[in-house]
Amino acid sequence: MQLLHAPSWPHLSFQTSKQHSKGGLISLDKCLQPLIANCSFQPQKLEKSIWVLHKRSIFSCFAPKASSVEAGSSATSIGTAEGDVLKALSQIIDPDFGTDIVSCGFVKDLLMDEASGEVSFRLELTTPACPIKDMFEQQANEVVARLPWVKNVNVTMSAQPAKPIFTGELPAGLQRISNIVAVSSCKGGVGKSTVAVNLAYTLAGMGARVGIFDADVYGPSLPTMVSPESRLLEMNPEKRTIIPTDYLGVKLVSFGFAGQGRAIMRGPMVSGVINQLLTTAEWGELDYLVIDMPPGTGDIQLTLCQVVPLTAAVIVTTPQKLAFIDVAKGVRMFSKLKVPCVAVVENMCHFDADGRRYYPFGRGSGSQVVQQFGIPHLFDLPIRPTLSASGDSGIPEVVADPQGEVAKTFQNLGVCVVQQCAKIRRQVSTAVTYDKSIKAIRVKVPDSEEEFLLHPATVRRNDRSAQSVDEWTGEQKLQYGDIPEDIEPEEIRPMGNYAVSITWSDGFNQIAPYDQLQMIERLVDVPQPTSV
Repeated sequence: MQLLHAPSWPHLSFQTSKQHSKGGLISLDKCLQPLIANCSFQPQKLEKSIWVLHKRSIFSCFAPKASSVEAGSSATSIGTAEGDVLKALSQIIDPDFGTDIVSCGFVKDLLMDEASGEVSFRLELTTPACPIKDMFEQQANEVVARLPWVKNVNVTMSAQPAKPIFTGELPAGLQRISNIVAVSSCKGGVGKSTVAVNLAYTLAGMGARVGIFDADVYGPSLPTMVSPESRLLEMNPEKRTIIPTDYLGVKLVSFGFAGQGRAIMRGPMVSGVINQLLTTAEWGELDYLVIDMPPGTGDIQLTLCQVVPLTAAVIVTTPQKLAFIDVAKGVRMFSKLKVPCVAVVENMCHFDADGRRYYPFGRGSGSQVVQQFGIPHLFDLPIRPTLSASGDSGIPEVVADPQGEVAKTFQNLGVCVVQQCAKIRRQVSTAVTYDKSIKAIRVKVPDSEEEFLLHPATVRRNDRSAQSVDEWTGEQKLQYGDIPEDIEPEEIRPMGNYAVSITWSDGFNQIAPYDQLQMIERLVDVPQPTSV
């Protein structure tokens, strides 16, 4: 599945007005022509939110690799003082990955003065939303302070700059987004938008930089569920990009903020509108972009999955059997597109009255999705009048009542999403690597326990691109002898959840899907390691 450039759509051409507004932004008219008229955008008024949601400590979000202290470094192989500090820090185990933080290379900028007893270092997180960063900071202080010569410890916590794990020709607007999470149901009316909005504000309350993209052009929900001061999008006339509106520190883009309400247009034109709204928006650095997917599994959904390198998906359903049937279609769609479904949210599952719990729509749809498709986590949302009322009032429930039962459920969901995204990024980043000591490519496909070795020349000879195989006849153009036995990969980079991009020493760039790598002849006699 190739990541596509955002095309220029004539029905989404922004035209500048004669009068400029403040800050270099201009109001727009005749926007989304020819199908949409009188679309005016007002200057943006950004306000920083001071709203902070209650944080919980459950799991680790540390980066899988670091550079200050290289991954796999041994404390005994370094100078005495530095070795003492690293040995002490190696007692801290990442509960998600089961590895100590020194071996994984989480320690950055380690400085020490044995004479004065001063030690300082930085621990880098993959996301500022990590729930146990305070616990790791405390543990790091304690273990280093126990060293006899240490008098003062200064630990700094930080997070990696937002960047996608996937490579490829990403649209400019998506190049500084770490994780893109789709919230999908494939059926209308099950509370998908409610889950998407409350999940986004939960992640923001945990400290992450978050955006929401409302991908439902026919019936956008975002303008009803949030209350930004500026309810119209803006355009940067120089860059010809869309500037998202903002509410409580979360960036928002929806067709409903284009001043036209709901669209009346055919499918291909809708795909173009969604494409341009998403890829030309100035999202900036985001840890999570939550996409509120439209119902169905048609052209619009496939376009989104092609344009956007989705990290994971959250599935929303209700207890009815009919909802399960439609949700199953969506799960299969994500499976074919190699997008992991990390959680199921069963909405409107029960309510409490007279000291009893009632299930008005039956039971078991959510658990059936989990069991049939192997999705690891299930969350139940009760029927609550306040949850519905908050969506209509423009204030998300997790903001209106951050200590309530619903907010606690979303807090657990937020922790799950952060944890699973961290695991997926780690699996993808280490799925295919080159071991120079044995001159072999190591492969461990995500969600698989099997690891195997491939000869580099064999991988290169199995390229199926048009340069190697005739697209019309299927005739093999690349011959066995064209590839030298000693060819080596210069760089291997993830390309979505389904393939890697390999740059070879002969200058060729190859896209190698995981499915193809699993079918290639494997190395049985492992070469002896050589000095590098």
